Amino acid sequence: MRRRTLLATGAALPVFTIARYARAAEFTYKYGSDTPVTHPQVIRAQEAAERIKAATEGRLEIQVFPNNQLGSDTDMLSQLRSGALEFFTLSGLILSTLVPEAALNGVGFAFKDYDQVWQAMDGPVGAFVRAAIAKRGLTAFEKIWDNGFRQITASTRPVRAPEDLHGFKIRVPIAPLWTSMFRAFGASPTSMNFSEVYSALQTHIVDGQENPLALIETAKLYEVQKYLSFTGHMWDGFWFLANPRALAALPAPLQEIVRREFNRAAEAERADTAKLNANLGETLKSQGMVANDTDHAAFREALRKAGFYADWRKRFGETGWTALESVVGSLA
Repeated sequence: MRRRTLLATGAALPVFTIARYARAAEFTYKYGSDTPVTHPQVIRAQEAAERIKAATEGRLEIQVFPNNQLGSDTDMLSQLRSGALEFFTLSGLILSTLVPEAALNGVGFAFKDYDQVWQAMDGPVGAFVRAAIAKRGLTAFEKIWDNGFRQITASTRPVRAPEDLHGFKIRVPIAPLWTSMFRAFGASPTSMNFSEVYSALQTHIVDGQENPLALIETAKLYEVQKYLSFTGHMWDGFWFLANPRALAALPAPLQEIVRREFNRAAEAERADTAKLNANLGETLKSQGMVANDTDHAAFREALRKAGFYADWRKRFGETGWTALESVVGSLA
């Protein structure tokens, strides 16, 4: 009698637990990223997905696919637009192939520090870009994720001054702003997806590349690059993008949870990435890279003389350019 009672009591909780958590999710969505699994972006996105599943009691499951598992940036952007992919983080500068205004944060040597970055991206520049993204049929969440200030690496020579870029074969992402900026320095930019970068450096198709330190380290680019130049030539961030039809298909309470948790993850990822980038210079030097500082004012003056700022002011329009200059000051 005691044994039957014990079995009945012990069986009650497992039956309830299985009924609550073992059922198939009502919504199963995918999130794609181009960053390695060890990057703060992927780590924080995975944590957000787990919190969302718990907060929705299993109704929404978000599967995380890092490191270009679902294809290149351009592949995943196409999937997002078609609805084959529900969520995707993408650099605003790469997104600019679809939404030209999304490149605004990447104007060369515009931001002097993170205080200016967040004042702009959580303020007038972010609002301007999100509105432009919405007009192209995608949804961008309120908090942009940090990729960091971008630095130049090379296999052939250090980059200390603008003239060191003359004739330099550098890989850049597939975005007009990058190509325009490095051509203004007299370099020879080659556009390619990040998934191709390591092999292009290894086989010397290009002499160098530019990325934030966190990505240089997590993608192990120090294995195929010797020189690291702290140019900080642009700040880059990842917009957390959603397919609006997929987002609208979720009940309102679930939409609220998704926005809350991914915006919360963005804040945590910002802190992680800034801390990582602040310390990685020494780490990369210990891994064999030769590092040097640069004169940012000289690079900025070279862009001004080349007409870079005047050209992009026209391309972005007065509304966007005014939003940027309201934070960083005149770029003329």
